[in-house]
Amino acid sequence: MKLRIFAAASLFITAACSQAPAEPSALTEGTWTLDGSASELSYVSIKADEIAEINTFETVSGNVTAEGTATIEIDLASVSTGVDIRNERMRDVLFVVADNPSATVTAQIDPAPFKTLGLGESTKTTLDGTLALKGVEAPFQAEVTVTRAGPDRVLAVSDAPVIVDASRYELVDGLAQLQELAGLPSITPVVPVTFSLVFER
Repeated sequence: MKLRIFAAASLFITAACSQAPAEPSALTEGTWTLDGSASELSYVSIKADEIAEINTFETVSGNVTAEGTATIEIDLASVSTGVDIRNERMRDVLFVVADNPSATVTAQIDPAPFKTLGLGESTKTTLDGTLALKGVEAPFQAEVTVTRAGPDRVLAVSDAPVIVDASRYELVDGLAQLQELAGLPSITPVVPVTFSLVFER
């Protein structure tokens, strides 16, 4: 009896050890959802020609389909500048969130470079997209590094800031009002935007 038990146990262990760990499925399979709590989208504003301040959007959402269609929604009311009255002015004067609650980023990604990306591996890509803000759409380009952080987790980080010009989105009048309210000599209308986005399948 003991011999049979030992033999059965040996066969079980051998079978278990002989099974290679399953390879994670390709990144091009399934839909990827943005993990807003682990992601960051920020920009740097410059006032009086020399004072730089970091601002963030605390609420972003979105997804990337298996076909490579990416959509990111930015909750404009979630803008955070570190100062309550400035947050209020950004919401009400610049973005007018009552009429424009969100900005939308869309892009079509070529899935091919990501098909064989293994765990811990990274690849660089150029992202051609469109930013829709206050009823205006304008193209942008971003250099991005994509890292497979887990079987079902991906990190996309901007390699360089994306330059956004307020004049392309009819934000110049709002900036002028902000400048007057704050008693500033100037607010630079061009801002660099950076991002670190985490997606889960």
